[in-house]
Amino acid sequence: MEEKKETVAVVGASPLKDRYSNKAQIMLAEYGHTPVPVAPKHETIEGRTVYHALSDIPRPIDTVTLYLGPARQAQVIDQILAVKPQRVIFNPGTENPQAYERLKSNGITVQEACTLVLLKTNQYTKPFNP
Repeated sequence: MEEKKETVAVVGASPLKDRYSNKAQIMLAEYGHTPVPVAPKHETIEGRTVYHALSDIPRPIDTVTLYLGPARQAQVIDQILAVKPQRVIFNPGTENPQAYERLKSNGITVQEACTLVLLKTNQYTKPFNP
């Protein structure tokens, strides 16, 4: 059975090659997904148009992968609730238990995981339920 490839918003995207958000964009594309960088200060990253907010993305988002610390997430959590992706991946250092219940109660799956590890270990596209 063909796995569904996803549109993935990479929140906290960076053009710096040593940043995990940059590595995630590259690896998501390598695995056939469509990464969409979200960052307030850039126009393009890895040849892709950067959006300044989740609400600016002109297509449905399947997954949001976060690379912003909890102190900078309040506005992003509101944006996530507005665009209603299927899941949010909280990468190491972004864990925010206060946000989890809000997301879950809106039917959004919450994962504390590393996007890079999920991809490398073939766990990224396993079925998930809210």
